[in-house]
Amino acid sequence: MALADIRVELHDGARLRRGAADLSAGDAVKELPPSKLGPWPELESEHVADCRIFSVERSLARSPFDDRPYTFHRIVSVDWVQILPITADGEAVLVRQYRHGARRVTLEMPGGLMDTGEDPAAAALRECLEETGYRGRTAHPLGVVSPNPALFTNRLFTFYATGVERVQDVQNVGTEVTEVVLVPVADLEELLLAGEIDHALVASAMWRYLKRHGPR
Repeated sequence: MALADIRVELHDGARLRRGAADLSAGDAVKELPPSKLGPWPELESEHVADCRIFSVERSLARSPFDDRPYTFHRIVSVDWVQILPITADGEAVLVRQYRHGARRVTLEMPGGLMDTGEDPAAAALRECLEETGYRGRTAHPLGVVSPNPALFTNRLFTFYATGVERVQDVQNVGTEVTEVVLVPVADLEELLLAGEIDHALVASAMWRYLKRHGPR
């Protein structure tokens, strides 16, 4: 399949951020009362450290409640993507990989960092191919979440793709070493409830997929 044959759905990331009403099939979204809270005025900010895939900033912000300054640290990163690839046989293409923070191997969806100026859907299809060797034609949006708004500045764009096909071997290099695992979509809920899949961002995306589309 030529790269030109891959169709990317939703080139405009702004539409992805408009909310669940745009991303679900007619699901009603309850309107919440407006918040009385708002951003704290930032007094100063300084770069603290570079850590290859992210940097750390120290910020001083003034509380609008007691008028006192407080120190915060935030992790600055490019946006992330992840994708739930599903074969024509109804199997989810997942990856096992070692995670040094948890010091263990986890079961996850393929995903990674977006390149500068890259379309989120295109990035998700690229990560899928690189980490699993499976290619999808269209990335369907599942939504956008903040990985941890208390610390991280970035967003995570999540997609799913159906009818993916294996077209190449996985090129494992450096710290990017994955093991491909095919799991029936019908088994995802059981794996989530059992804690076999416990990556919070992965679990969030899978539950959203199962809520909207169910096992197929």
